[in-house]
Amino acid sequence: MALADIQDSAISLAAAVGIGLLVGLERERRKGGGPRRIQAGIRTFTIASLLGAAAATAGGAWTLPAMILALAGLLAVAYARSPVTDAGITTGSALLLTLALGALAMRAPEAAVSIAVVATIVLAARARLHAFVRQSITDEEWRDGLVLAAAALVVLPFIPDRYVGPLQAFNPRTTWTFVVLIMGIGALGHVAQRMLGASWGLAAAGFASGFVSSLATVGAMGARVRADPLMFRAAVSGALMSCVATVLQLAVVVGASSLDAVRAIAMPLVAAGATGVVLAVGFSLWAFRQPGQPEFLADRAFGLGKAIGLAAAVTALTLLSFLLQDRFGRTGLTLGVAVAGFADAHAVAASVASLVASGKVAPHEAVVPILAALSTNAISKAILAFTSGGARFAAPIVGGLALQVAAAWLAALVP
Repeated sequence: MALADIQDSAISLAAAVGIGLLVGLERERRKGGGPRRIQAGIRTFTIASLLGAAAATAGGAWTLPAMILALAGLLAVAYARSPVTDAGITTGSALLLTLALGALAMRAPEAAVSIAVVATIVLAARARLHAFVRQSITDEEWRDGLVLAAAALVVLPFIPDRYVGPLQAFNPRTTWTFVVLIMGIGALGHVAQRMLGASWGLAAAGFASGFVSSLATVGAMGARVRADPLMFRAAVSGALMSCVATVLQLAVVVGASSLDAVRAIAMPLVAAGATGVVLAVGFSLWAFRQPGQPEFLADRAFGLGKAIGLAAAVTALTLLSFLLQDRFGRTGLTLGVAVAGFADAHAVAASVASLVASGKVAPHEAVVPILAALSTNAISKAILAFTSGGARFAAPIVGGLALQVAAAWLAALVP
């Protein structure tokens, strides 16, 4: 046997031993004592991993399955003789997995060790996982999670990825990807709110809610100021942070349609986002001097109807953009998306990025239309801030939005 083969075998064997020790150490810590102790500990798991390594080394199509069946039989006997009436199957399952990972380590030690680490983390996080599932997740959130999983893992893979329809303007895969992104971002924002809680104030809540709808968040913050003027500082911070979320979400939806487009718009978006963060943090520090932090939690992780509606808007705006581009060229495209930006900047940006992806528009030509949509959307937020929270609330919002938009345009103009 060559020296390289000996070294590889030694590494694989060490990985198998390490897997058994790692998983076994976690089980040993939970083994307990007395007649109700867990049946297997660090020695049993190490031996199981070595059994798998031996089975893989010995070769033969039936060697490893025979080992697994033999271990499963031993586990069945052990559980049948156990005085514990509800012993559970976690340790037994982990033991069978360890045997299989020991065998895998002889062929792919990196993959085997990675799986073992993940399995150990899951085993060690037992109490926290149980508490999270039973106490933290509501039934509605669980249903939303299943809907998101089905949309991303069941529906998306079967949707065709090609441009169809008038002017080849519609890509079903891109449209549904946008639906999944909107739901996923909304879910992440919801989780962020749940984890951070009220102690971080409306800044964190505004940032999380801004992924769902920055316009709605600005309106909600304005309503809070009208109801309680003492919340002025925190509400302004939350509204400004929702505008930062708008910029981040804009980058995500543009990147989902065209990586070239997001590269072209990257610096303006970074400038706008950084400006918004500085302003929001300033108001947050000012707000933290006040006693008490209000609670602001979303009712749903995301809205499926909203996500589908937004995707439909993207499709319609993409078709409109194609028509304007075909009829009037770049000028017509810019005017069209600027008007549409009053309602929603993300759908417009995604439609422009689709033009880039289809080759209708060069990446650098997408910068002005996207920034035009961002600018008109900022006007909508400014109007909503005034109508919902009054002039005192609107003044810093308008100033912050103006600085964000100015920073974006300046970054786009600088060569």
